[in-house]
Amino acid sequence: MRDLPLFFAALADENRLRLLYLMKEGKICVCYLQGVLQASQPKISRHLAYLKRAGLVEARRDGKWIHYSLKKLESSQEKILAETLQRLEKEAPIKKDVQRLKQIQCCPSKYGIPEVESKRE
Repeated sequence: MRDLPLFFAALADENRLRLLYLMKEGKICVCYLQGVLQASQPKISRHLAYLKRAGLVEARRDGKWIHYSLKKLESSQEKILAETLQRLEKEAPIKKDVQRLKQIQCCPSKYGIPEVESKRE
């Protein structure tokens, strides 16, 4: 029960909901999240740290890049998150985020880091 308030608090912010929606299909690099939300890296990182503390996401480092994905949740929380993300599909900002995601290009090779096959592994 003690993590439940943190779980719901994490869902109570529009930016965190947008980040969660973008991760629903799999792992995604922070540079994509920055581009889609059109926000600074510190702002995105703050929200991602909150989501990690709430137990909603996990991170994997790949050189300078960090890939985030949804974490496996207990069934009751999984159901709440799934229903929330499904409801978000109808929201105009989410539709814009999905379109923006398709247009963003991240190029780690510019920095001497091998590129991943796709933005979502």
